[in-house]
Amino acid sequence: MAVARKSRGTRVRHLGLAGRTGTVLLAAGIGVLSPASVALPAWAQQSSVAPDAGGYYATPPRVDPSKKPNDSGKPDKTYEKKTECVQRSKLGGDQVDIKNRPWGQEYLQIEKVHQLMRGAEKSVGGGIKVAVIDTGVSAHPYFGGRVESGGDYVATPGGGKAPGLEDCDGHGTEVAGIIAANPPDASIGFRGVAPDATILSIRQSSQNYEEAEKKEEPPPPVSSNNPAPPSSSNNPGSQLPPSSQGNGAVGGTSPGQDKGGRQQEQGKTAGTLTTLAQAVVRAVDQGSNVINMSVDNCRAASGSITKGEQELQAAVNYAVNRNVVVVAAAGNVGDKCPQNDQPDPKAPKTIVTPPWFSEDVLSVAAIDETGGVAEFSVHGPWVSVAAPGTKIISLDPAEGSSSLANLTIEGGKDPGPIQGTSFAAPYVAGVAALVRQKFPELSARDVMNRIKATAQHPAAPGGRDNFVGFGVIDPIAALTAIVPSEADKAKPVQLPANLPPANDRDPAPMIVALAGTGGGLVALLVTLFVVHSVRRNRPAASPGRKTP
Repeated sequence: MAVARKSRGTRVRHLGLAGRTGTVLLAAGIGVLSPASVALPAWAQQSSVAPDAGGYYATPPRVDPSKKPNDSGKPDKTYEKKTECVQRSKLGGDQVDIKNRPWGQEYLQIEKVHQLMRGAEKSVGGGIKVAVIDTGVSAHPYFGGRVESGGDYVATPGGGKAPGLEDCDGHGTEVAGIIAANPPDASIGFRGVAPDATILSIRQSSQNYEEAEKKEEPPPPVSSNNPAPPSSSNNPGSQLPPSSQGNGAVGGTSPGQDKGGRQQEQGKTAGTLTTLAQAVVRAVDQGSNVINMSVDNCRAASGSITKGEQELQAAVNYAVNRNVVVVAAAGNVGDKCPQNDQPDPKAPKTIVTPPWFSEDVLSVAAIDETGGVAEFSVHGPWVSVAAPGTKIISLDPAEGSSSLANLTIEGGKDPGPIQGTSFAAPYVAGVAALVRQKFPELSARDVMNRIKATAQHPAAPGGRDNFVGFGVIDPIAALTAIVPSEADKAKPVQLPANLPPANDRDPAPMIVALAGTGGGLVALLVTLFVVHSVRRNRPAASPGRKTP
């Protein structure tokens, strides 16, 4: 109220001065409106890079639904395991159980989120299915049997495992752990964001599986007319497949978390945009409520869209239109994925998909412990929100492990922290799962809007920038805030018409009582009037005269 009164007072004073200062105000107004006086924000300025000069605006072409691929449900090629699967590290001797709570979990107040959900919904993500399209998800005991087979676009798993439940790279298990892990030991601080949710695992990519080499025809028998060819070290048949080098080295292996993370269409490794699009369609058709993709494709902006990108664009549009929330990692800077640090933010030099299709995708950047954007997180106009992506603690993806991991060994190098936008995305996917549980009436686009609207907005025009989008997610606000756009859609609720039964009793006693009360009041008023009149008309006593 004090603010409102002050505003009215100020307005009156301004009106009082208008007659004497009209000329000054007019000149000031002209100065404010002058384009040369105030610099426009970046989003309001015209791009300084002409399209015909190689500039490429960040908005992708309009989606073509006819490009949605048919789901083959199988690999596009024959892939073979070229590198051994991730193993439990033996460095440092006996393993130490990780008890501390990850900083990202503290930053997002996940423990309070769990208390809120248990009080309101009796579970934390129960009844919600999150599809993890990645390198597969192993059946870690901290999932409590809540991992379903969704399909496999890499190979038929060994050891009798169901499709999608082999994670040779280890990446998908760590991603899924951030979404839905639930350690039974209360002394362990790490917890998934939605520890009662179900994971649908679809293995779509792997850097440990590569395209199988074509078998050569056996050479013809040696004869005088057909001598044997000279030996050569470049003969493919004489080369041995990689064994003790790279991601499967004995003595400690782990998934690739840096140098671009899980990239599609890299050399002969498994994973293309076409199979990624098919996996999205498959996740929708198998009843997912949320899809997490911590895999992406990074390329130079060229002013065009590829066939695989068209298929993926149509697939994510298909998902959202069928009420599925799609979450994707914004991408990591690497040798083949340079940072978008050009002067014009609307003309990026690097395009990352699926984040590029931000109309239908929640694209997630990574922040570090300072709360600022992580140095490896790719910038872009398509970034939606941000979440913690450094010093990650999650499930140990090694076969048969029942503990956690916080380090990764890449290519035989020294251990390093687990980090990447790959691990920021599942924080958002977990929050999306909880919003879906708490507000089942919201559509997928409403859920995406709620997460963006309740984020901690940066100090930028429109409350977003190209680094963290609309800001770092705020799970508590996403689950409790009143979002104006949702209030506009609210429908009036018809109240129940369960009124008490009519009163059919005889009204005569009440009438008599009211009549008597009314009569008494009239008599009292008449008496008071008479007394007042008599006293007013009585003659006043003469001065000095004694009253007998």
